[in-house]
Amino acid sequence: MRGLLFLVTLLLCAGQAGAAVVLMYHRFGEDELPATNIRLAQFEQQLEYIASAGYRVWPLARIAEHLREGRELPDRVLAITVDDAYASVYHEAFPRLRSRGWPFTVFVSTDPVDQGLRGYMSWPQLRELHEAGVALANHSASHAHLVRRLAGESEPDWRARVQADIQRAERRLREELGPRVNGARLFAYPYGDYDRPLAEWLAARGYLAFGQHSGALGLRSDPRALPRYPIAEAYADPDEFALKLASRPLPLRAVHPWNPLLGEAGEAPVLELRLDAPVSGLSCYYRGERLRLQGAEGRRVRVMGPARLPPGRSRYNCTAPAGEGRWYWYSHPWLVPGGWD
Repeated sequence: MRGLLFLVTLLLCAGQAGAAVVLMYHRFGEDELPATNIRLAQFEQQLEYIASAGYRVWPLARIAEHLREGRELPDRVLAITVDDAYASVYHEAFPRLRSRGWPFTVFVSTDPVDQGLRGYMSWPQLRELHEAGVALANHSASHAHLVRRLAGESEPDWRARVQADIQRAERRLREELGPRVNGARLFAYPYGDYDRPLAEWLAARGYLAFGQHSGALGLRSDPRALPRYPIAEAYADPDEFALKLASRPLPLRAVHPWNPLLGEAGEAPVLELRLDAPVSGLSCYYRGERLRLQGAEGRRVRVMGPARLPPGRSRYNCTAPAGEGRWYWYSHPWLVPGGWD
C-alpha cells in the first residue's frame, strides 16, 4: 500500500507541461469486424500522417518511465498499442511498423493463445515479435470482465479470482518469452473496465494500467487508469485523427467520484472536476448531447449528467480549446452492472 501511495502522490503532484498520446488498436485488415478493425488503407494513411506531421513514436515503456520518475514529457510524442494479440497484428501491423522502425506494445490475453484459438497469434509468432523488440504486456489471461462479480461470489472470492487471472497471464508470458518480458509492468484492462479495488491492487504491485477512455496523458494523469484513444474504422477520419494526436490532457487536480463502477440502478452521479486553473470554453458531452455544467469558468466544475445511465459502459467526454488549434481532452468512464457482452 505504501508503494501505491507513493506512486499516486508522485504522479498527481507533478507538473502539467508535457503530454503524450497513446493509440489503441485491435485488428488490422479484418474488414468483416468493423467495430474493432482498422482497414489497411486507413492504417497506412495514419502512419504516413504521424511521420509527415513530425510526431515521435516512443515505446510505451519509455512514456511509463517518464511518468514514474515525474519527468516532463516532450511535445508531439505518441505510443502505439494493440490489444488481444490477434493474428492480423503479426501479418499486417508488424511488418508495416517494423519497416518504419517504430516500436509498439501488444497487450496479450494468454488463454486464447494457449488454447490455439483461431484468429489469434501463436506463441512462436509472439516470440518472433518479442525477439524483434516488440513489447508484450499483460491483458489478463481470460480477457473476462474483471469487475464483474459472479452470482453468489463474495468480495474476497472475487478478488482472489481476478488476481489469479492477472498473475496467470504474467506467469505465462514469462514462461514462454523469458523473465524480462513486461519488465515495465504495464497492464491494459479488458474492455477498458475497472473499479477502485482492482485499480488499487494493480497499482500496489507497481503496474501502470491503461483503459479505453479517450484523452492525452501527462504527469497528472492517474496511473491507475491511463487514457488511450481507441482507433477503429469508425474513428479513422483523418481530421479527427489529427485532432486527437494534437490533444492535451485537461489540467485536472482531482476527479470525484473517481470509481467508474456504479450501482445496478445506474443513478448517474454528479462528476466534479477539480482543475489547476480555470479553463475557458469547457464543454462536456454524453452520447453527443451537451451536458449542463455548474461553475464552468472556475476551478471546481460540476458536470450534471442524465438521471440514469444504461447497463454497460458510458462516458462523459470533456473538451476545451488549448490554443494553437489544439484541445484539452478528458473522458470519464462509467460502468453499470449488466450488459456485459
